[in-house]
Amino acid sequence: MRGIIAVCLASLLLAGGRLVFILNLEDTTGMTRSRLQILIALILVVVALAAYIAWPNSPGIEIGDYKREFVTRLGLDLVGGVQALLEADLPSETEINRSDMKVAASIVENRVNALGLSEVVVQQAGDRRIVVELPGETDPEKALKTIQSTGLLEFVDFSGLTPEETFALYDRTIKTDYGLVITETLPITQTLGVTETISISPTYKTVMTGAELKTVNVEANPQTGEFAVAFELKDEGAKVFRDFTTNHVGDQLAIVVDKRVISAPSIQEPITDGKGNISGNFTSETANDLAVQLRYGSLPIPLKVVEVRTVGPTLGQDSLRKSMIAGLIGFTIVILFMLLYYRLPGLIADIAIIIFALTAFAIFRFIPVTLTLPGIAGFLLSTGSALDANILIFERMKEELRSGKTLRQSVDLGWRRAWSSIRDSNIATLITCSILFWFGSTYGATIVKGFSITLFFGVVVSLFVAIVVTRVLMELVLLFFKSKNFSTWFGI
Repeated sequence: MRGIIAVCLASLLLAGGRLVFILNLEDTTGMTRSRLQILIALILVVVALAAYIAWPNSPGIEIGDYKREFVTRLGLDLVGGVQALLEADLPSETEINRSDMKVAASIVENRVNALGLSEVVVQQAGDRRIVVELPGETDPEKALKTIQSTGLLEFVDFSGLTPEETFALYDRTIKTDYGLVITETLPITQTLGVTETISISPTYKTVMTGAELKTVNVEANPQTGEFAVAFELKDEGAKVFRDFTTNHVGDQLAIVVDKRVISAPSIQEPITDGKGNISGNFTSETANDLAVQLRYGSLPIPLKVVEVRTVGPTLGQDSLRKSMIAGLIGFTIVILFMLLYYRLPGLIADIAIIIFALTAFAIFRFIPVTLTLPGIAGFLLSTGSALDANILIFERMKEELRSGKTLRQSVDLGWRRAWSSIRDSNIATLITCSILFWFGSTYGATIVKGFSITLFFGVVVSLFVAIVVTRVLMELVLLFFKSKNFSTWFGI
């Protein structure tokens, strides 16, 4: 496959090099020869790269440590999956800091990406809600469980407990003093003539939290095959850990996640390097889930799922098939219309629009942009913008030809007089795209956001095609076209 791609690209570049060589033997009266050569070389490089990226089985790029694959990402409405609406699990009268919700959305996105869910969309919707889209997800319960969990890690002092008492607390929820204001010491001892100890729901002391974690990874014991979550602490956390383990050799130190005891190993010796591991009868999957929760921190705001919507893959595939058919039919009609109505300039426009489509699709695969049905609509609309620029130029050019001017004069005047309209209309569209993107990002309107992204990149590429590709192709026509039969070749 790599050989086929290499041969195709080499042939393209060879043909372009031959054209540049011919230009060395000719002279142009409009655009300077050196500038025309540079622009032709630029177009060839862009087309070659775009073809390489857009190729369905492209091997990607691997240069040293840099590696990038080119994939076509499809959204929820095309491949099916799950859409969840999360809401802050706090009373309605509680004021929520918008920055906290932004942090929560970022943590949720990191978590679902770490689970290997591709093309996820996580957006803040208003002040209290977050929209999560998981295209292609088949186990939504697992993903939502990881998203909602706070992932609060605590190292809790179990000093004074016997091994039997410690074991009895495994996998049970306990109460710690982290985040609480302690007004009394527990357990309480009262003297009522005789000594009597009354234990009231013991609150255990938190030595340190997961905020001091520096790195978290899953490790497997090569001898026993047991999985554990290895961690390394920051400098301050390492100091606290060193002091505590030095003063509590022989005591139990509990590993607690979301107030649930995972394990409570005995401190055999002081731990001075700030490194350790969490064991607790983990499987590979449960160890990875815990590592993801700890690696991406605790949610600043508890979240609850208020709505879950499942989109079946059959609906998505049917939508994709119909969209592709509609796009192909429309593209074919446009190409034929341009060819029949504008003749030779129409052929130039068809070549330019093919280069536009190839380049835009390559950008979508390189970034990558998640393509949804609204996104495809935005791309098709930008195709109209690309054609609109060509039509403005050609119509101006035909007016000049009808008035008796030469082909060179008509091309130059047509381009110059159409440029202001092309520039203003595309700038207005780009501004509109920016506003739509802001709206979609602020209010969680993923449909609007997807539409604005593809339209924006499509308009940028269409400007490149109008300014560079169409102009260069017209210069080549002026260089090689010798016929004076304008009515036949230009449709006037």
